[in-house]
Amino acid sequence: MTENASVDPSAQSTPESTEQLDAIRAGYSFAGGALLFGAAVIDGQAHPDTPVKVPLATLNRHGLVAGATGTGKTKTLQLMAEQLSGQGVPVFLADIKGDLSGMATAGVANDRITSRSTEVGQQWVGTAYPTEFLSLGGLGKGIPIRATITSFGPTLLAKVLGLNDTQESSLGLVFHYADKNGLALLDIKDLREVVSYLTSDEGKADLKGLGGLSSATAGVILRELIAFSDQGADAFFGEPEFDTADLLRTEADGKGLVTCLELPAVQDRPALFSTFLMWLLADLFHDLPEIGDADKPKLVFFFDEAHLLFKDASKAFLSAIEQTVRLIRSKGVGVFFVTQSPKDVPSGVLAQLGNRVQHALRAYTPEDAKALKAAVSTYPRSGYDLEELLTSLGTGEAVVTVLSEKGAPTPVAWTLMIAPQSLMAPSEASVVDGLIAASPLSTKYAAVVDRESAYEKLQARLEKAPADPAPTVPAPGAPAPAPAPAPAAPKPARPAKEEPGLVEQVVKSSAFRSALRSAGTVLGREITRSIFGTAKRSRR
Repeated sequence: MTENASVDPSAQSTPESTEQLDAIRAGYSFAGGALLFGAAVIDGQAHPDTPVKVPLATLNRHGLVAGATGTGKTKTLQLMAEQLSGQGVPVFLADIKGDLSGMATAGVANDRITSRSTEVGQQWVGTAYPTEFLSLGGLGKGIPIRATITSFGPTLLAKVLGLNDTQESSLGLVFHYADKNGLALLDIKDLREVVSYLTSDEGKADLKGLGGLSSATAGVILRELIAFSDQGADAFFGEPEFDTADLLRTEADGKGLVTCLELPAVQDRPALFSTFLMWLLADLFHDLPEIGDADKPKLVFFFDEAHLLFKDASKAFLSAIEQTVRLIRSKGVGVFFVTQSPKDVPSGVLAQLGNRVQHALRAYTPEDAKALKAAVSTYPRSGYDLEELLTSLGTGEAVVTVLSEKGAPTPVAWTLMIAPQSLMAPSEASVVDGLIAASPLSTKYAAVVDRESAYEKLQARLEKAPADPAPTVPAPGAPAPAPAPAPAAPKPARPAKEEPGLVEQVVKSSAFRSALRSAGTVLGREITRSIFGTAKRSRR
């Protein structure tokens, strides 16, 4: 974090600013455990005696960390993760750029850290935190983690493949067929084999039985799966499947484990890694019991580069995200979306994010100016000119408002953030390698398992299929067989449709849309089970 000239220690207090400071001090006085963000700033002066905090008990009400590039979002994420770990709460971090591996190494004091800690009244001590490193499919540094195609589900997979609504619904029929026929979809070749079978002569009767799945749409899905495999996506799916219970561990000294999913090696596949993060949340939702409100969360999940999750998302996908965020808080999981602007997050999700840390916004274009006004309108009334303040914040400063222990919004506070105590740079490669080698998860997930699944079963079925009978040759001198009756004239063929009429009608029907909106209906519950992958999976 850099020292910011906009905070002026010589600024003079006024009666209005004293009243505002008192309101902030009262608003952020919590009885239970809390995370410290920093010191309140009034009239350009930081006040160490007025700490800005967020209660541990309301972190399951989710939050947003937003701000333009270079304004300090990553460091805010880091200082929150440190304090959560220190208070026994496990943390999950999606490390897009590789910066957060520094959590495993104690920070080193320098002039800027000393200056900042003095200014905010922080007792800074370089500290390392227990850290686990994972990688998606083994690409990059970290223990490889995977998911099975079955548990990933059609909605998440459709997002990765870029399918439209009708194709997504058709993919759901393929999953339904596989489930009903005991065809385990463990990896991409399993799903490709099922689609290939349904579009073959042997499977055309089954394809017809699915009703809404046309051969044309199945062909589109198959082509997308082949292209997906050609991009190397086979590494991300299969067994052993990652058990999200491994994210909930604490160390012997009581510190929560910080799990970093290292993603620099897959930065060029944003749809894949962002959707994989959503699968982790969905799996947590499936496995965790209801606990209601607690003194502290079971896990805090930081969803970095959150805009990638929502880009080009279908309505069904957005509905699933909104429902996950709404319901998972009762399981004791807090989710923080980290992105550049609040407008990156759909309003249905944004409305559920009770804790807000807003770093500087830029207003270089008319669209930026519009987004700035929209962001300002979402804050409670305050003594700050937020429209001006949000464009002038320096690095390591933020505008904060959170939910109090009673669930009410706290006063808006311009905050000079504390400095992280772990290394604000990547850890040495030797440190990361040592932690990976020593992890108990290394032996659990390193070796790929390829047990019998849809691919093998369908291959065996095709091998057992009877061959066409050979033509009969009459014996010498035997009478020639009677000629076969002439075939009836074929009926005129109907013009082929690119997409199936049934699926299209269902997707566009008001009943289907109503069911998506209501988790209380039977269909809504079925869709939710499909999205969350709630069929219990055996961990191997």
